[in-house]
Amino acid sequence: MNAQVSNFNALPNALFPQSIPHPSRRHLVDDFPLDAGAVKRFNQLLARFQHAPLDLDQIATAARELPWPKADGRAPGCIEQQLKRATSIGLMIDDPGWEPANDAAAPAGLVMDYVRSRRDLIPDDLPRVGRLDDAIVIDAAWPRLADEVACYLDYCRIRRIEAELRDCEVSQFTFGRADWEQARRAESAWTEHCRAAGQRSYLPAPAPRHFRVC
Repeated sequence: MNAQVSNFNALPNALFPQSIPHPSRRHLVDDFPLDAGAVKRFNQLLARFQHAPLDLDQIATAARELPWPKADGRAPGCIEQQLKRATSIGLMIDDPGWEPANDAAAPAGLVMDYVRSRRDLIPDDLPRVGRLDDAIVIDAAWPRLADEVACYLDYCRIRRIEAELRDCEVSQFTFGRADWEQARRAESAWTEHCRAAGQRSYLPAPAPRHFRVC
């Protein structure tokens, strides 16, 4: 549930705009040939997130730059991070209790449609590189989703607290976005009260003079 929202593992440098244009030479991801038409459709999706288009060479070079995972069967860390983000996005749009903000619902749906689809630019079952295209899509959409995902994760935290207070499962009571906003305001007010109380003194002001024993 607790996906990392910070960017501690960047995707390969080849995916970012190049200061010096380079010719498109590579077109293989491992032994899998990238299809120019599929790359065009992939770029049409990236454009929905205001992401610059990628050419075959950039994607193939990025696949070569991926580090080897620490264990067999694992994706590189930079891809695993993006897939954790996708897990949170999927939970968010599938949660009947949560209504995503209007500006987040559409990009979240596009991301999950691609991640869950079997019509990928790169087959998912390719070792090490198979989820690179999914990671690119998630990373492209993340600036538009990060705040909403953070809100959703906080909603889940407060909903768990409310369930504990009611001594029941989260599925046994109604708790929506409006309820979360109200509970969050109450929590913030309580936190501010505790902070202010910690700065106040219970001694009368001005403090009385000390007794002196002669």
